[in-house]
Amino acid sequence: MRQIAIIGSGPAGYYTAEAALKQWGEDVRVDVYDSQPVPFGLIRTGVAPDHQSIKAVSRRYEATALTQNVRFLGNVMIGRDITVAELETLYDAVILATGAPLDRKLGLPGEDLANVFGSASFVGWYNGHPGFADLNPGLSHHTAVVIGNGNVALDVARILAKSQEEFAGSDIVGHALNALGEATIDRIVILGRRGPHQITMTPKELGELGHLSRACPIVDPADFPDASEDDALEPGQRKSVNHLRSFAARAPEECLAKAIKMEFDFFAAPRAIQGSGKVESVLVERTELKDGQSVGTGETYEIPAGLVIACIGYQTSRIPDVPFDEKAGRFANEDGRIRPALYCVGWSRRGPTGTIGTNRPDGFAIIEKVAQDIGEGSGKPGGEGFDALATERGIKPVRFRDWKRIEEAEAANAREGSPREKFVLVQEMILAAQG
Repeated sequence: MRQIAIIGSGPAGYYTAEAALKQWGEDVRVDVYDSQPVPFGLIRTGVAPDHQSIKAVSRRYEATALTQNVRFLGNVMIGRDITVAELETLYDAVILATGAPLDRKLGLPGEDLANVFGSASFVGWYNGHPGFADLNPGLSHHTAVVIGNGNVALDVARILAKSQEEFAGSDIVGHALNALGEATIDRIVILGRRGPHQITMTPKELGELGHLSRACPIVDPADFPDASEDDALEPGQRKSVNHLRSFAARAPEECLAKAIKMEFDFFAAPRAIQGSGKVESVLVERTELKDGQSVGTGETYEIPAGLVIACIGYQTSRIPDVPFDEKAGRFANEDGRIRPALYCVGWSRRGPTGTIGTNRPDGFAIIEKVAQDIGEGSGKPGGEGFDALATERGIKPVRFRDWKRIEEAEAANAREGSPREKFVLVQEMILAAQG
């Protein structure tokens, strides 16, 4: 019997558990650990609350979680309740699927000023992550600056721009919905160091901006290369650029009736965040492309702003005694192997790249390596060993059946039209889990 521990219950974790079941069938026991009392990681607290169709993938993970030889063990903190070294003595393989929950730093003067946030914390705030429930961003300003040219930047800008009615059917948490309803932001500037051809925004997310009831996306036609150069782009990228070109082609009067102007400021690199105690403006340098790289021109200007959100990427949380690649912001590994019996998968292996679906082949590839390494298993105690240790230490994991009670309570608490009202405090989750 093989004994497998997976740390992290997000997409990478459950795809890896699914792969283990397909690899060994009844001859494997998989324990999926998570520091939160609730499963599904990025699906619950990272995917935009108005993208419910994407969140539906959790039903696939639930099918895996409900099999007899897979257990969910929530509210167990690795490093606090049990160490990786201890898990390595209990399981034939320990697979880290912890994702990349931390923001990359801008590395700019002033980024520690009040009302400057990374996207992990801001997205966590409106998605109900317990770690960011009390973030309380100030939204009583005219201008917000969003730094980044990827889908997360689009998510943040869209959430800031939506009307209350447009959140119907979403699971944005109540405290964020109320705060956004009282916001006075009427200008959102999306900063990108390079141009339209270099964005990592996908067509669906860009297309949504064209249908917002009270916001108008604005693009300067001068930022585009000649239209003939679009032919060299990948099909998806070309569709994204077409959306931007359509925004740029709008007549100015189309935006006059809109309450919020959403400006794409390309070839613009932030150089400092300025203010006394809190952000008051962003110093920006105009850039140009040389050999595909963004290079400063020396021309600078200021954007007055009361809110700044940096959407420039993520990095993995360090775990004591696990080698870490500082430059890449992930665990140090060779194709997912960290050391004998210790592996990593998903963003904690490759960094924050790819879509949710990218984690499925990644999980299957890691399990193939585990199968090569552990053979028939070594007779380690696995979950039974953890259960004995948990009893000794007073650890009380949240099981999947407990999570279903939490889910039912959240659904019962939902406002009209919403699938759920998430608990944002761990204590509330535990109480709901206990019925």
